Amino acid sequence: MQPEYQNLTSPNKVPMGSLLKDSSSPRLLFGNLMTGLTIAAAVAALIPLVAVLTYVIFKGASRINLDVFTKLPPAPGISGGGFGNAILGTLIMVGIAAAISIPFGIMAAIFVSEFGGVNPIVFWIRFSTNVLSGVPSIVVGVFTYGIIVAKGKFALGLGFSALAGGIALSVLMLPIIVRTSEESLKLVPQEIRQASFGVGATNFQTVFFVVLPAALPAIVTGAMLAVARAAGETAPLIFTALFSQFWSTGILDETTSLGVLVYNFSIVPGGSQFINQQELAWAGALVLVVMILITSILSRLAIGKRNY
Repeated sequence: MQPEYQNLTSPNKVPMGSLLKDSSSPRLLFGNLMTGLTIAAAVAALIPLVAVLTYVIFKGASRINLDVFTKLPPAPGISGGGFGNAILGTLIMVGIAAAISIPFGIMAAIFVSEFGGVNPIVFWIRFSTNVLSGVPSIVVGVFTYGIIVAKGKFALGLGFSALAGGIALSVLMLPIIVRTSEESLKLVPQEIRQASFGVGATNFQTVFFVVLPAALPAIVTGAMLAVARAAGETAPLIFTALFSQFWSTGILDETTSLGVLVYNFSIVPGGSQFINQQELAWAGALVLVVMILITSILSRLAIGKRNY
């Protein structure tokens, strides 16, 4: 016997699925409402990004030329010039920070995810990472100044330098790398580990030759996001690297960065002799935003290359 609801010829029977196509169905109306709200929220989230990019491009694009990448900042009242030393200083300090934080962050994540087990130190590593990720960057700058830059009983007294700036940035990058690397390792399917153990591999071999390569694209993504965060920092570098009008000659010298240059040039007086500095500030902001965007795009591309 055929089910009664399949008798489509009966005037008293409603075909299955017709309620889903009925524009007056409460379920369909609710679904359309939620879809519209989701689209509106996504558009609202994009508005600040589009507004910032549009305004920075409008103010700074006209000042972009070869000189801004190759020349030094000019003195007030002098036209031309650029901020090539700031770009180089930013790359140097972010490179120092990455060289410090990426190895330590990945190793900490491997221990927490793969070797720590129920060890109490795992709890304290996670707790410290969460707390450190919420510390304001200016506090990190003051801390690094007191330990690395200043002269005192418990300070190294190295003075303002690219090294001090890189150390401050590494502190900011470390919690991001630890957390993203740990989550990346957890995303590797457990079956991969079991297959490695099944062919006789040790836990060490499984982690470093099977799990880590599989999670590497996601780990790279987290590292690049941390680099993007560090590249845009200003406050900790004011306390550690300070500012210089000249090319950096070593990691122990005062070094400028794009963030500090934008800050210094944007707060100059409004007289006509400072117009060039203000224009360079907008151009530096544009270059900094583009650098961060490129880093973010590369991190997204790395996500698409996962091996699992």
